[in-house]
Amino acid sequence: MESHENLLAGPPPTLLPDNPEARQALESGVKASDVAARFPAYSGAWGALADEYFAAGHAVTSYAFARTGYHRGLDQLRRAGWKGHGPIPWDHAPNQGFLRCLHALARSAQAIGEKDEAERCSQFLRDSSPEAVKALNSA
Repeated sequence: MESHENLLAGPPPTLLPDNPEARQALESGVKASDVAARFPAYSGAWGALADEYFAAGHAVTSYAFARTGYHRGLDQLRRAGWKGHGPIPWDHAPNQGFLRCLHALARSAQAIGEKDEAERCSQFLRDSSPEAVKALNSA
């Protein structure tokens, strides 16, 4: 039997695995720093820390937290079959931590004067998930 795959459609969406214990801890109000310490590969905790510190006026610390979560997320994306491009859907909850870190990295890079990195990260976010851009810019 032949496969008639659409070669022009682009790569399939990448869906990261869930970490229910880490997600539930963060959602139940456990401090993001405690979640990150217990689950260092969980980008959601790093994204929450980046948001918390940015809101408190600590752009450099936010940048560091966002970069950590971004790199942890890239590792997981690659393990999930991502080849450096393609959709990373916002509506798949386990993807949200990585996408939040990418947004936070762009925002904090802009704040500390890293204009090229801010634009690169913003473009990466737009290319990965237009839905994430809408959700994160309205938050």
